[in-house]
Amino acid sequence: MPQKKILVLGSGLVAKPCIDYLLRDPENELTVACRTLSTAQALVAGRPRATALALDVKSPDLDQHVASHQVVISLVPFIYHADVIRSAIKGKTQVVTTSYVSPAMRELDAAAKEAGITVLNEVGVDPGVDHLYAVKVIGEVHEKGGQVLEFYSYCGGLPAPEAANNPLKFKFSWSPRGALLSQYNSATFYDKGELVHIPNKDLMAKAVPYFVLDGYSFLAYPNRDSTPFREFYNIPEAHTIIRGSLRYEGNPALVRALIDLGWIDSSEKPWLVDGITWAQIQQQATGAASPSEEDLVKKVDQLCTFSSSAERQEILAGLRWMGLFSSKQATVHGNLLDTLSAELERLCSFQPDERDLVVLQHKFVETITSTLELFGDPNGYSAMSKSVGITCGIATQMLLDGFEPLNQPGVLAPYTKEICDPLRAKLEAEGIKLVEKVVRG
Repeated sequence: MPQKKILVLGSGLVAKPCIDYLLRDPENELTVACRTLSTAQALVAGRPRATALALDVKSPDLDQHVASHQVVISLVPFIYHADVIRSAIKGKTQVVTTSYVSPAMRELDAAAKEAGITVLNEVGVDPGVDHLYAVKVIGEVHEKGGQVLEFYSYCGGLPAPEAANNPLKFKFSWSPRGALLSQYNSATFYDKGELVHIPNKDLMAKAVPYFVLDGYSFLAYPNRDSTPFREFYNIPEAHTIIRGSLRYEGNPALVRALIDLGWIDSSEKPWLVDGITWAQIQQQATGAASPSEEDLVKKVDQLCTFSSSAERQEILAGLRWMGLFSSKQATVHGNLLDTLSAELERLCSFQPDERDLVVLQHKFVETITSTLELFGDPNGYSAMSKSVGITCGIATQMLLDGFEPLNQPGVLAPYTKEICDPLRAKLEAEGIKLVEKVVRG
C-alpha cells in the first residue's frame, strides 16, 4: 500500500525519468501537476500509482496540494522555486529542485529550519552530477596530502555530432529561452589568483577552443559565478576556479551576433504585432534603413564583429537560415527573445532518430580529468533528461527513505562527502558515471 506521497510540479523533458525511477518503489504514490492537464495526463498514462493534476504554481491552491504530500519536486522554472518553498514551509513538506540555490531561496533557510523541512537543491547534472565527482576527487587529493591549485569544470547539453546539422550547431533538449539566456549571463571566476568578471554582452566573445575528448571541436566559456565553489568544494588553496559551458565550434559566434542584433531582449515591444515580417522585425530591432536584405546586412556589418570574412559568411548564412531577413510573417510573442525562441524551437528540434549528448568534464591542475560522455537513446530517454531526472529521483528517494545526511532542516546542496558518496554510488548503478584519468603524474 503506497505510504509516501510525492508531488511533481512540472511535466517537462526531465520529469519522465525522475517519475519512472520513483515508481520503482511500491510505497511511492505520485501526483504530477502541470498548468495543462492533458500534458500531465500524457506523462502518467500507463504508470501505476501516478495521477495527473491541473495546477499553476501561482495558484492559491498550491498550498493545499503541497501540504498533502511528503515531498514536492519542483521542476518548474527556477524563478518559481521560492514560491514553492514558501508553500512547503507552511505545509511542512520537504522540497527537491535541480536548480542552483538562488538568493531568494537562500533567504528562506531560517524559515525552512524552523519548519523542520529539508530543501534539497542542485541534484541534476550541472548542477548535480558535477558536485558528486568534484567532491570525490578533491577529497582524494587532500587525503594524500595534495593540493588542488586549479579546478576547471565544463558541461554541455548538445546534439550528438551527427545531429549538429544546422548553422547553430545546437538542438534544444530543454527550454530554448533558457538555453539562449544561459549564453547571456555575466561570469565571475578566479584565474591565477585574479578575480575576473565578464559582462553578459561580452560572454560569447570569450568562448575559446577547449579539448575534452578526441573527435570533438568544443568551445568553452565561463558560466555565472564560480567564486563560491572555493568554499563549497573546500579548496581554499585554489588560485584558478572556472566553471563553464561547452558548445560546438560556430555556435558562440552566431549567438553573439543575435545578442548584438538585439534578439536576446525580453522587454515588451509595442511594435511587435501580428502580420509583421521577420525582415521588418530585424529592421525595427537594429534601426536598418529598410527591410531589404541589403540594408539589413549593412546593419549586421555595423553592429557585429567578426574574426574573419569566413566567420562573417557563416553568420550571415545562419541568420538567413533562421529566416531573419525573410518576408515571411512571424509568429510574435510580445518580445524579441520569446519570438526568436519559439522559431528556434521549431527549427532546432530533435528528429525521432536523433540522439542528444551530455558532456561533463572536471580538470584538476591538468593532471587529473573526470569525464562524462552520455548519449541519449532515440527510443528512450534523452541524455539530458536521464542525467537530470534520474539524479533528482535518486536524491528524492534517499530523502524519503530517511537518509540522515539529507534529513537536515534548511536549504541544502550536495557539497559533502557524506551526501555525495552514497548518491554517486546509486547513480553509477544507473549507468551514469564519470571516467577518471591521470594525465601525467
